[in-house]
Amino acid sequence: MKIKVDTSLCSGHARCAAIAGDIYRLDDNGYCIADGDSVPEGQEALAQRGARACPERAITLVEE
Repeated sequence: MKIKVDTSLCSGHARCAAIAGDIYRLDDNGYCIADGDSVPEGQEALAQRGARACPERAITLVEE
């Protein structure tokens, strides 16, 4: 499973990282920079929770 981040939608709330900090990397301004990262095996449910926490729905998870 891979992370897709629509950077034009991300507003830097960092809610994804608050829930799944080991999965969602942020830049110094709090914007998600995990676009293209793979979700570690066994962490899919946590990654989905982090994606759902995004108020802009900037994060989607896609099967590899």
